[in-house]
Amino acid sequence: MHLTISPSQILLYGIAIAAGLVYLPYMVVAYGRVTVGMDMNAPRAMFDRLPDYAKRATWAHQNSFETFTLFAAAALTAYVTNVASDKTSLYILAFLVARFLFSLFYILNLPFLRSPMWAVSMVCIASLFSASFV
Repeated sequence: MHLTISPSQILLYGIAIAAGLVYLPYMVVAYGRVTVGMDMNAPRAMFDRLPDYAKRATWAHQNSFETFTLFAAAALTAYVTNVASDKTSLYILAFLVARFLFSLFYILNLPFLRSPMWAVSMVCIASLFSASFV
């Protein structure tokens, strides 16, 4: 069986995978909430009681939402302008890897590795927009 995915499909699947990556850090937040005792009456008030790794996971989760909106717009722009290519596929894959590593490095408190992953993801977004308007 030979499975072939077109660059257009990679753009769309990339958006779906990126949406899933938004919630990856939240699983760590959920674990942190369980370990300190979930307070269903005031779930947001328990932030101060979370372990440091869970606080960082919350911030990674929030940043993922912010970045996802730009990425989805860039990928959809590339899709509707019909510029999907091997190059745009590379931007999508690099973005997904960078965002996964960004969240991981954020949770592990490795800012010297986290920041370059943020930069890579922003370059991928800019490259997708650029490919759409050239």
